[in-house]
Amino acid sequence: MAESWQRSDGRGGNDRPGERQPQEADATLHLKVDALRADVTMQLRVPPPPPEPSATGGRAQRRRSARRSVRARLTAAAGSALARLRAAAGPRLAPLAPYARRLRPRYPRPGRSGWRRWIPSWRQWVGGVLSGFVVLSLSLFVAYELTDVPKNLNSFATQQDNVYFWSDGTPMARTGWVRRQDMPLKDIPEQVRWAVLAAENADFYSDPGISVEGITRALWRTVGEGDTEGGSTITQQYVKNVYLTQNQTVSRKFTEAMISLKLDSKMSKDEILEGYLNTSWFGRGTYGIQRASQAYYGKDVSRLDASQAAVLASLLKGAALYDPTLSKANHKRAVERWSWILDRMVDIGKLSPAQRATYKTFPEPLKSGRTYDTGKQSDYLVELAQQYAKKAAHISDRDFDLGGYQIYTTFDRKRETALTEAVAKAREQARKDHPEQAKTAHYGAASVTTDGRILAVYGGPDHRKQGYNESNATTVQAGSAFLPFVYAAGLEHGVKKTRGGPATPVTPETVYDGDDAVAVTTPEGPYWDRNGKVVAAHNDGGKSYGRITLDKALARSVNTPFVQLGMDTGLDNVSRTAVAAGLLSSSMGPQVPSLSLGNSTPSAIRMASGYATFAAAGTHTEPYSVRRITRNGSPVPMATPRPQRAVGADVAEHVERALTESFRTAHPADAPAAAKVSGKAGTAEDDSAAWYVGTSASVSTAVVVYRIDLTKSLEPLSLDGVAGTTADSVPYGVWARATGLG
Repeated sequence: MAESWQRSDGRGGNDRPGERQPQEADATLHLKVDALRADVTMQLRVPPPPPEPSATGGRAQRRRSARRSVRARLTAAAGSALARLRAAAGPRLAPLAPYARRLRPRYPRPGRSGWRRWIPSWRQWVGGVLSGFVVLSLSLFVAYELTDVPKNLNSFATQQDNVYFWSDGTPMARTGWVRRQDMPLKDIPEQVRWAVLAAENADFYSDPGISVEGITRALWRTVGEGDTEGGSTITQQYVKNVYLTQNQTVSRKFTEAMISLKLDSKMSKDEILEGYLNTSWFGRGTYGIQRASQAYYGKDVSRLDASQAAVLASLLKGAALYDPTLSKANHKRAVERWSWILDRMVDIGKLSPAQRATYKTFPEPLKSGRTYDTGKQSDYLVELAQQYAKKAAHISDRDFDLGGYQIYTTFDRKRETALTEAVAKAREQARKDHPEQAKTAHYGAASVTTDGRILAVYGGPDHRKQGYNESNATTVQAGSAFLPFVYAAGLEHGVKKTRGGPATPVTPETVYDGDDAVAVTTPEGPYWDRNGKVVAAHNDGGKSYGRITLDKALARSVNTPFVQLGMDTGLDNVSRTAVAAGLLSSSMGPQVPSLSLGNSTPSAIRMASGYATFAAAGTHTEPYSVRRITRNGSPVPMATPRPQRAVGADVAEHVERALTESFRTAHPADAPAAAKVSGKAGTAEDDSAAWYVGTSASVSTAVVVYRIDLTKSLEPLSLDGVAGTTADSVPYGVWARATGLG
């Protein structure tokens, strides 16, 4: 081209706009750009980084930023630490690199052919085994550290039964769903302990709580053959009994082992052995060595010898297979294991050969476990003892239901049997003589000593059919059996003939009107009832006796003198005297003239207790049915009743003398002249109840007969001959047979 483009901004000399100027020969065609300013550079522009979150941003934003910052710091620190580790350990580990390369598996293996290419070398086998051992050890360590001994035992392991004993110390009854009684290890003979250890775990005191060999064998049987086999130490068995279930699974066995190791480090061996002996199953429905000893040999564990202990120890392998009374095969197995256990005791040095030689004959257990007569009379006894034990020892219902208590009662087995048989004979006679009335006849009876011990009660025909206890029921009136309390009140407080005047002393020779239908008077005149009629007292059968001393009036059971004596002494004093002597204030009747005739409704236990006060020279001890309580062999504190002065000794002597005369008058031939026997019959209004209460050999016994149709109401019915006649009284017949006089 011969020309070039000229500038169009007018700065090109003579150039005119729009004219083309010729281009120089050395010029090239290029794009003209403006010159750059001094402060401008050519660069790639990128968007600015996002701003850092401000402190006033959202909470979530601040948390994300903090986490990113922490991760960054941790990553940097880890990288730095790894670099330092490599720098420090690299040279030292370098010589091991060839060996590590050899251990590293290379598959298929070079230099081999066929199937041998896939078989690891011995170095690889060793490395694998060592690695597995390390991993297993670490796993077991972690499992051990993460395993805690459960704080709570399973409820079945802690529950026990409560055992009740007769006054002679022999078992009477038990209550509770589980037949278990814990015993302290110190009360279990050493030979009994070692018989169990010889049979189950001879090296118990030296093992760590588990048996590796036993666990391995048990796992092999469980996993490999689908069967189960024991291999447990006593510690493991105890853990299974009290913390876990009886399921034979791998997971349960593993947990059992971990807890056993922990438990062995926290508890002493003696504590573990004691727990094991008290929770193990021995068959015949029993748990624990104490209940097993009672079930198989009828004695406490403290009285077992090594031979008998070996039999019980054999049962731990399975009572269904080793109870010798179940079958001939069982008997053979039991004898063989019994002999082996005794020999084993010799081997471990816990039985001398000379001692072993004395045990040649297999000690046959009882044919069946000892049973208790529950559901009949003993349940009435248990009911009384249980109520008293909770109250006297301040035991809550919850604690009592957990069991473990030994309640030693005051009940005398022989007297209880005699009383029960006496009532049973009366019932049978009533069914023959009065079959219709006998269907609704009830009998209550109790024997109480002068120091308050309840020796026997008759609560009813069968506790399972009749729940309430007739010996403790406040159902019917005392009737004329109440007269001794009125007599004692008159002798104790005297009488007042004028309102507010001084009291005049009363003696056994004080004379009162003994005629029938005598009007009852007060210092102001006759006593009027609400109907506006003068109240008159009546004797049994409407008989009149004329002027009679109080002593003779009580001996002959004349009512009218005591009705007036009660008014003269003050009915409030009569009530207080009766309560002080043993009757409950809640059973006292209204303070009207009939109070002296026995409108109160005491129980047989309380009537016997009241008469015992007179025989005890005027001191009263509250009746009680439990003399001591222990729990798992340890004494339980309890309150014991103490004698309290009820009436003066001279007053009690006068009352007792009159009651003795009453007995001699009514039954002159029933006791030797020198025997200290006293008593009195009682009849209630409308022939609704008949009583006999008396004392013989410092034991007061009260018997009451009445009729109630429980299907209709609790209102007493007329006896209609069920209680016999005055000459042949059923209550007296029961009393006499129960006390040995009939």
